[in-house]
Amino acid sequence: MDIKIVKSEKRLCPCCMEEHEVKTVLVEETATFKNSKVGYEASYLLCENAEELYMEESQIQENDIRLKNAYRRKQGLLTSEEIVAIRLKYGITQSDLCVLLGWGAKTITRYESHQVQDRAHDTILRKIGQDPEWFLVLLADAKEHFPETAYKKYFEAATQLYEKNKDIYLKKAIEADYAGYAGNKMLHGNVELSLDKVVDVIRYFAASSKIRNLYKVKLMKLLWYADALSYKRRDFAMTGLVYQALPMGAVPVGHNAIIDLKDVPCEEVDMGEGNGYYFSLSEPTTYKTLTEDDVKILDAVIEKLGSMSKTEIVAFMYKEEAYEKTTFKDIISFEYAKHLQIE
Repeated sequence: MDIKIVKSEKRLCPCCMEEHEVKTVLVEETATFKNSKVGYEASYLLCENAEELYMEESQIQENDIRLKNAYRRKQGLLTSEEIVAIRLKYGITQSDLCVLLGWGAKTITRYESHQVQDRAHDTILRKIGQDPEWFLVLLADAKEHFPETAYKKYFEAATQLYEKNKDIYLKKAIEADYAGYAGNKMLHGNVELSLDKVVDVIRYFAASSKIRNLYKVKLMKLLWYADALSYKRRDFAMTGLVYQALPMGAVPVGHNAIIDLKDVPCEEVDMGEGNGYYFSLSEPTTYKTLTEDDVKILDAVIEKLGSMSKTEIVAFMYKEEAYEKTTFKDIISFEYAKHLQIE
């Protein structure tokens, strides 16, 4: 029998009724639960005097949970500890989480102890754990059912989690926008979208002393030229961005979300008749995703276009075959990259 010793303490042993070192041990066992054979570690006390294993009342309950958690893992369900962790992320009580989800008052209590949740409830708990924004939506809907202090506590916890993970949500949303372009070489430039590289390219442009007045319109054109020049030279684009032909030239799909990504150095500026988006980076930085060839391409784009004003770069792009031959609002094909004006 395989035995793993967890701890040892001197105590009165109810097995032999003598005081001696009693070991708490884990033993590999197999049991059948819901018609499924499950292996798990059961907790016992070991009396070496009598060479016997026995359980206290608390261990009987603990082993019941150990068996059911092993079953949960086998079925791909959350364990009781994982359910507790999800609830504690928001600092919400068992009963209040039930109110939030519209479940029976003791549902979460049972799931955190002896009852295995069904798959539908498991899916909801997973979503709550992964999506603070959804928690906030549910919290707003159930606001009248909570005391003000409890509502405020849960709101602040969820908001902090949302802000912490906002970049993840943005990336997922952008990637979802790009899902329909997968597999079309001419639209994404023969490379998968890399938002980490997109951020690095933007930061490289923002840090360049050779680029004058880097506002959003100009940045969008620089991104397109970087990808187009990369495609011309190497038969694959740099970032995987897909570009649309709009009145001010090429603009990547999801551009509004892209400039909100965490490490993009974007500042919203009052322009008098509206707000502009200015990009600047002064502190030393590294670009983990950029290769030596990437940097050469970016430097070539900066050398040619960096000193241009917004009006000049837009006018310059208007003369590109890629822009002239693409219908307004259509996606610009990378097939036109071979005729770039800058090389």
